[in-house]
Amino acid sequence: MKIAVIGSGGWGTAIAILLSSRGHDVYLWSWIQEETDRLSKDRENKEFLSGVKFPETIYCTHDMGECADGAELIITAAPSPATRTTAKQLSPHVKAGQKIVNISKGLEEGTLLRLSQVYKEEIPQADISVMSGPSHAEEVSRGLPTTNVVASESVETAKFIQDIFMGEMFRVYTSTDIIGLELGGALKNVIALCAGISDGLGYGDNTKAALMTRGLAEIARLGEAMGADKRTFTGLSGVGDLIVTCTSMHSRNRRAGILLGQGKSLKETLDSVHMVVEGVNTAAAAYEMAKKYNVTMPIVEEAYNILYNGKDAKEAVLRLMTREKREED
Repeated sequence: MKIAVIGSGGWGTAIAILLSSRGHDVYLWSWIQEETDRLSKDRENKEFLSGVKFPETIYCTHDMGECADGAELIITAAPSPATRTTAKQLSPHVKAGQKIVNISKGLEEGTLLRLSQVYKEEIPQADISVMSGPSHAEEVSRGLPTTNVVASESVETAKFIQDIFMGEMFRVYTSTDIIGLELGGALKNVIALCAGISDGLGYGDNTKAALMTRGLAEIARLGEAMGADKRTFTGLSGVGDLIVTCTSMHSRNRRAGILLGQGKSLKETLDSVHMVVEGVNTAAAAYEMAKKYNVTMPIVEEAYNILYNGKDAKEAVLRLMTREKREED
């Protein structure tokens, strides 16, 4: 079938390679013509996935209409800051009931909306789903075993998308908990930043384990307040994604955190990583969401203070360690 992938960063490209290798005709959209020309010429994404060649059935295009027209599934892979702009551009080319699955992770700063909510606002005629889980683009593009979850309001739609993605090296489960899936995927980036900061400060495995565990508790606490199923956070899109993002050097959020922990400024860090670090924007949104839903999220609060108020990372750790005594929740 024809499948459209909107966004030619590392993750969008990896998914295009995965689905093309399964026999689908995949149209990969780039936001600028020069990038489309480069991908078409090189037949690989040298910036993000160097050395992984495109199958013949990947067609690179800058024409949104050509990409989306007649597609049985549209996959959106735009970074969170570009989600609304991308959705506005895509909307005129989407027919009523056309299926879209968003694979990006993040929250919209300012509105505090989940990304699927942004797509629903801008493309109300579409059938919107989301997919998430522990899935580095570098490994998916090379055919390493990976498992994700697709969530939709419609069980039939979730199963349809599951069938498209399922293969020997890519397993997909289904869910109806869109809220939990998106929150797990977005907020783990903030905790991964903190895990990286811990590494940059020279702290050990004990520290990182504590950050991951208590970070997951904060994510689940906010998720429950927003109507998510708490069990989702113990699954692939919760603890699974958290583990891989906090421990792998593929993780741009962890790499950014390491630089921050070593004393680099936020600007120096972002310039060095040279990719969108979703945890930075998400930290601001999560901080506001915690206040909105009256949820205690001390790790998120300290991450926000480090990123936006210039607070010292070691002092942030000390504040977390010396909080008042309480039972574990």
